[in-house]
Amino acid sequence: MMAVEVRLPTLLRVHADGAASVHADGATVGEVFRALTSEHPGLADQLVDADGTLHKFVNVYVNDDDIRYLDKLATPVTDRDVVSILPAVAGG
Repeated sequence: MMAVEVRLPTLLRVHADGAASVHADGATVGEVFRALTSEHPGLADQLVDADGTLHKFVNVYVNDDDIRYLDKLATPVTDRDVVSILPAVAGG
């Protein structure tokens, strides 16, 4: 299993002991999120809904690619990839 770097926005760092980035194992974004939330349970409600789908107020990128336009949580990752979690910005 590969450890993938996950970059966290300031808003979520409180759930990961203040870390700007953490590493989690997984071959897909979903597996990485399961490992990440197992290690940092406070992140669970911030990333996925009760049914296990990506929370609509969170944008996730593998390198520079938005996973909504790839395979969502099934998007494959390697230990060379960086997963970035960004809060969705609402405006008016």
